[in-house]
Amino acid sequence: MHKLDPAFLLLEDGRRFDGYRLGAPGPSLGEVVFNTSMTGYQEILTDPSYAGQHVVMTYPLIGNYGVNDEDRESEHPHVTGFVVRETPPRHSSWRATGSLEDYLLECGVVGIAGVDTRALTLHIRSEGAKRGVIAPASANEADLLESVLAHPLMEGLDLACGVSTDVPYEVPAVGEERFHVFAYDFGVKAHSPRLLAERGCRVTVIPAETPFDEILSEDPDGLFVSNGPGDPSAVEKAQEAILGLSERGVPVFGICLGHQLIARAFGAQTYKLPFGHHGANHPVRNLDLNTVEITSQNHGFAVVVGHEGEIPGAPDLRLTHINLYDGTVEGLVHRERPVFCVQYHPEAAPGPHDSVYLFDQFTGLMEARLS
Repeated sequence: MHKLDPAFLLLEDGRRFDGYRLGAPGPSLGEVVFNTSMTGYQEILTDPSYAGQHVVMTYPLIGNYGVNDEDRESEHPHVTGFVVRETPPRHSSWRATGSLEDYLLECGVVGIAGVDTRALTLHIRSEGAKRGVIAPASANEADLLESVLAHPLMEGLDLACGVSTDVPYEVPAVGEERFHVFAYDFGVKAHSPRLLAERGCRVTVIPAETPFDEILSEDPDGLFVSNGPGDPSAVEKAQEAILGLSERGVPVFGICLGHQLIARAFGAQTYKLPFGHHGANHPVRNLDLNTVEITSQNHGFAVVVGHEGEIPGAPDLRLTHINLYDGTVEGLVHRERPVFCVQYHPEAAPGPHDSVYLFDQFTGLMEARLS
């Protein structure tokens, strides 16, 4: 740990939090959000949905089990910064291949430890997510604040294309191949294609820019619309495919950003949440089953909901899940077409796994169509 290398986090409103360097020295600019997960920091670091963001971990001790080659959700970290209260002097796990600190340094991720993360989290909860910068203590604070204020706001920002694959690739089915699914990569996590493959799906992961005609020519059995970063209003790439395939009876399943893109494709609107939902402990009520699922979430935008659960502008969509913290939309289903989506992460690793049944629901729709 670089306790002799003092550093600080400066927010756009001038609030400063001091600590010491963890990983690359910086400076690094991004939106500052907090995550309430107690485990899974490597999955968080490598989740493409965090592109453009500094992630503050509310759990005070981060790094105790090190890092390994199996828990990555993508090839490299996507966070622009990592903020923690404390890191352990040594890590311990039979799966570990190295320490968190070395991993951040090797990947060029700017981090800061020793921060009063409780005070920082309370500030974000009260004032909303803020743009910020992590920098060495020697950096000029006035110049940094000027850079922060010039940094783009998350509203209107298309970050999905920047994290999408450049070329299509396939994840083969585990065992007998039952279905061929196309998966739009707007920042897909590795676990999503893996869960589909375990259910007999050959998954073709495609770039965000893939046109509808190209997908249609392959006659897929289903379309999966992935998670991803940025403002859904700035991402219109999947709309034609969502509408065109579902009109032909092809099942469509979306999560997180994919949920928002599906909602917008059918006429709904989205808006920026004050500080977003980031963590592995969000209770969601399934209105159809009258059950509660504990979910993993990572998003800064939500779908607009109207009176008595109606979705303004999208009368064909029906509300299926709501967030029990703030009543926001967590799930939708089309009234006529085989289309459904959820705002949270049913594929979450390391968990919770309450919502994995949604992948069975998706394969059930494909099976019904082919029978």
